[in-house]
Amino acid sequence: MKYIDIPSISALHEFFHCEKPVHPLISIVDLAKIDRSHRQPGDIYRLNLYAASCKIIKGNFGYGRTNYDFAEGSLMFTAPHQALSPDPDIKVMEGWGLYIHPDFLNADARGRKLTELSFFGYDANEALHISDAEKVILEGCIRNIQREIALNLDKHSYHLIISNLELFFAYCTRFYDRQFLTRTKPGNDIVQKFDRLLSDYFNQESLIENGLPDVKYFASQLHLSPNYLSDLLNKYTGNTTQEHIYFKLIDKAKTLLWSTEKPISEIAYDLGFAHPSHFTKLFKNKTGLSPSHFRNQN
Repeated sequence: MKYIDIPSISALHEFFHCEKPVHPLISIVDLAKIDRSHRQPGDIYRLNLYAASCKIIKGNFGYGRTNYDFAEGSLMFTAPHQALSPDPDIKVMEGWGLYIHPDFLNADARGRKLTELSFFGYDANEALHISDAEKVILEGCIRNIQREIALNLDKHSYHLIISNLELFFAYCTRFYDRQFLTRTKPGNDIVQKFDRLLSDYFNQESLIENGLPDVKYFASQLHLSPNYLSDLLNKYTGNTTQEHIYFKLIDKAKTLLWSTEKPISEIAYDLGFAHPSHFTKLFKNKTGLSPSHFRNQN
């Protein structure tokens, strides 16, 4: 096993054995036409690029620790430096890949906002599954981006490409929202499992040993990426994973303040805070009262 880093658009085209890119920082590649003969089993690739790829393949594609078998109409997003390990024997029947260097997006505020899209942090098994009608819409956006890339660069080029990227990713966001809402049963099951995990964690007598839980802990217990779990909870409950953790934490803190005479510093330690001042600050931020004022009011 070896890691192969691909730092740029030109390096990507060289790796794919396809013609030189038209634009140095953004490219759309026909994935059915690239040369895979030089790839070795076990090789892991890291692209210093943002990517969105839609393809129909025969074979498995590794993403992080997950093997993913692309179904028709599946769209996967990756951020720079995520590990990819495609089987060298896979056959891409059809598909395209949109690749964007971070320098292109970081050039202005509109581009930087696109880097914050949460689905760049999803795992492969959380890919966007699109209908034929949705696929047509996205491919129309891709054609517009490709057309603008192919033109001679002028003072309008960057903003027109960014505008088309914004439209493409806006549709992707809409389709992900639809995916969350149409998978009601699996989504509700995850919410219920998360609620049980959260309650079990805070039902411990003391959190001194384990400390406060974080989003990654619950995501790993549910075999989801942190971004996907937070987005799913937000769609179903209106609150992110971190907000749910804070709600449960504050509820337990209130119970301890009401039902015990423990010093506030001891309560803070019991709740997993290394420094009582951090507990006081969080409690006041969430309730509008300091722990001592809350206790005296009740």
